[in-house]
Parts: sequence; C-alpha cells; structure tokens
Amino acid sequence: MAVRIYIDQGHNPVNPNAGAEGNGLREQDIVYRIGQLLADRLRANGNFEVKLSRPTPTSQLGSSNATSLAARVGQANAWPADYFVSLHTNASDLSSASGTETLCFAVNSTGGRLAREIQNNVIAVTGLPDRGVKARPGLYVLRKTTMPAVLCELGFISNPGDAALLSRRPDLFADGVYFGIRSFTGL
Repeated sequence: MAVRIYIDQGHNPVNPNAGAEGNGLREQDIVYRIGQLLADRLRANGNFEVKLSRPTPTSQLGSSNATSLAARVGQANAWPADYFVSLHTNASDLSSASGTETLCFAVNSTGGRLAREIQNNVIAVTGLPDRGVKARPGLYVLRKTTMPAVLCELGFISNPGDAALLSRRPDLFADGVYFGIRSFTGL
C-alpha cells in the first residue's frame, strides 16, 4: 500500500495568509514550485500517493490565516495522510541569517525522526548551513495534524544567497526533501 504524503505549500498566492517576501521573491511562489517538483518525484517513485495543498498556482485556502491553516490540516486529516510536510522559506531582519531548519511537534517522536532525515538531506544537497531540527509544538500545522508532521524552513528569502538558490534551483530543495522522505520510509 502506498504511503500517503500531504505536501503543504505554505501560504496562499495572495492575502489572507500570503508569505514572506525578500530579494524580489515571494515565499508562496517558491514553495509552490518546490512542492510541485517534490510531488513529481514522489509519484514517479511508485510507493507514494501525494496530495498538494495548492494543486494550482492560484489555489487559495481559507478566508483568514486561521481558516487557511485549518483547511490545510483538515484536508490532510480527512484524506487521511500518513505524513504531513509543510514547505516554507524563512525570513529575518538580518540579511545575513542563512540556512535550513526543520520543525516538528516533538524532537523525540516519529515526526522528529522524519524532520531529522529531511534536514540532513536538504543540507547535503543544497550546502546551506544546518540550523537544526527544533520542536515547535505551538504551530497549528504541527499541533492539529493527526499524523506525524514537519515544517521545513528551507532557506531564508531575506538572505541574497539563500534566495538565489531557492529561486534558481528549486529542484535541489525538492530533491533534499524527497531523499529525506525516502530515507525515513525506506522506500
């Protein structure tokens, strides 16, 4: 039986719940592309079934931040997904902030183990600094999902180098997350 992966391409194309902006780029556009590439890789493998939060570039979820998050979690829970992977870019007031971090509900958990595999593989493929795996039990998508969930802060849109890599090589990030999922599942 195929492993069901819900890919949440963080944020909406327009407000409510639009993402961060930096270096002339928009988070929601970058993670939309990475999510599509990741879905293609998972589907081509044959061991995975995939559902995307934003199947088209104009897919809009909810009418507020709260209902947008609830819609994503609701879709994953209702499907039901085996794993929830939310894709994001980070942002900081410091343009020097750089790197990848992966968030989970609890580090010593199934979600934490998935987060570690994704983190290790994204770092290996992109060469970005390793900001670690961190527990963020207050985040809605990690707290309200009924399956192990991770939130990937793939790089800083506010950092010129990270932003250029995210924009020009979304395939590297899709590869890193894909390799992490494969390493975790053994598929």
